[in-house]
Amino acid sequence: MSGKRVAVYPGVFDPVTLGHLDIIRRGARLFDRLIVAVASKSEKEPLFSAAERLDLLRAAAAGIEGVAVDSYEGLTVEFVGRHGASVILRGLRQRADFEYEQQLALTNRTISGIETVFVMADEKVAYISSRLVREVARLGGDVSKLVPPNVLAALKRRLDGRPNAECGMRNAE
Repeated sequence: MSGKRVAVYPGVFDPVTLGHLDIIRRGARLFDRLIVAVASKSEKEPLFSAAERLDLLRAAAAGIEGVAVDSYEGLTVEFVGRHGASVILRGLRQRADFEYEQQLALTNRTISGIETVFVMADEKVAYISSRLVREVARLGGDVSKLVPPNVLAALKRRLDGRPNAECGMRNAE
């Protein structure tokens, strides 16, 4: 694999959004191989299990050339090193993201020497966050324009039976 530019795009992806897919597509054009790494553990209370998030992401990213999807526990930089990658890819949506991401990138570089490359989210999806998708879906709002179809269906199944949990599926069927 020497000579190939390999990057890792880590995240919780709970759930994967159209914003994530934008970064994945663009990252796949920038690197020879892009590994999308689903963090198994999260400090947040995830809506989907790590295995479910992995499956949803694999289905959503299927067909994007040069992309592999895997999961990991522990430090991101250790995962990056184990997979022969030299770069962490991160998406930036807004100014508030930058401060947190800068701190993380500097820490990762200090402890491992691994660089972080930032890609600005496309303005059409820059407002989307997984947290917002979960909140809107739980309250019965239409998230069909925020997530890929497989995620929309999974949200419907997960929230089925809960009050106000339509997720926009009526319009998508």
